[in-house]
Amino acid sequence: MLRFAFVPSGDMNLNELRLALVNFIVSQQKNEDFLVRIDDIEKNKIVETKDQESVGILDLFGIKYSQVVHQSQYIRFHSAMALQLLHEKKAFSCFCSDEWLQKKQEEAKVANKPYRYDDACRNLPAELVIDNTAPFSVRIVSPDNTDDDIDSFVILHRDKTPTHTFATAVDDMLSDISMVIRRENELRETQKEVHIRNSLGYDKTVEYAYLSDIKNAENIAVKALLEEGYLPEAISNYLISTFLETQNELFTLQEAIAWFSLENIMTSPASFDMQKLKDINQKYLKKMDARELSRFVGFADAEIGKLAKLYANELCTTKELKSKIEPIFQEREIPSAYKESAALIQQALKDAPHFAEYEAFKSYMLEKTGLQEKDFTNTLRILLTASEEGPDIAAVYACLKNYIEEIIK
Repeated sequence: MLRFAFVPSGDMNLNELRLALVNFIVSQQKNEDFLVRIDDIEKNKIVETKDQESVGILDLFGIKYSQVVHQSQYIRFHSAMALQLLHEKKAFSCFCSDEWLQKKQEEAKVANKPYRYDDACRNLPAELVIDNTAPFSVRIVSPDNTDDDIDSFVILHRDKTPTHTFATAVDDMLSDISMVIRRENELRETQKEVHIRNSLGYDKTVEYAYLSDIKNAENIAVKALLEEGYLPEAISNYLISTFLETQNELFTLQEAIAWFSLENIMTSPASFDMQKLKDINQKYLKKMDARELSRFVGFADAEIGKLAKLYANELCTTKELKSKIEPIFQEREIPSAYKESAALIQQALKDAPHFAEYEAFKSYMLEKTGLQEKDFTNTLRILLTASEEGPDIAAVYACLKNYIEEIIK
């Protein structure tokens, strides 16, 4: 089983979604279940409803999971495992105060050495431990292999809640996780988690793989991109393409599962490229089913979707498209330069039959209004689209001919 674990401390960012996508892809390639775990034991970091919101984003992106669990569900197991380590002398009670630990850290900094806990409480006599009423944390005994540079780190806080590292190691055991794909700056966390599981006698090997983050993407919220009108398919497409050179610029998540390879991912970190995301999103808008696209701009009509596609030659998001389509069906002030010709067109439309083709409509209107073709075309564009610029007017008419009486009153 593979998993995607996250702390619901804010909006899911692009690097987190990218990590979820890769873990899901590899789980599908390995034909293993995929678990979503909400790491919620550090209550001071939790923002209410962000867990549900993030899971909803995974659903939106087609990331299928066998279950969603909260880390806090397993607190009793964390405590039991810590107690086991205490009984086996693989962990010990630490009574060192915050002030004392801070002093030691400052001394190490002055000496230009990395700070390591000095095991001051590791070998306290039993009577000093039993009779000591001071608050204490629980530390796991450091590994015998000093090359790991891991000290006797805390696994239970003074309030006896587990540290995130300890809870993660235990939860991965309980869930029978076979592989963890994580960010490359978490190598030290891996070393600690392996040491915890070894100390608990867990003999199953967990594979690890590491991914570099996209530069400048940490503060880009997925929710914000969706609200701006970027499609889940386009965002997913872009994020996966930052790992590998692909033959096709556009591909589905299922297609990525067929060819994605952890072994072949680019080692140098990518930088966030907004223009590339815009280009990919624009391509998805152009290939989208017209009726489906129309729903993004407030309709359920293929003709309005076709109109949106005309604007998609210049615009990149559904929000931008909506800003072009909405004014068409709203009251608008006709510029003074067009008022006279607009009145002529409005009057002629009252008795005009329905024309399926623009050329026939134009010929009829030119005859009835007496306008020159250029004046007619420019005014019609204002009346139909509330703008002096835009796509070819014949193509616009083809999409709006069934709405023309509603629009031009």
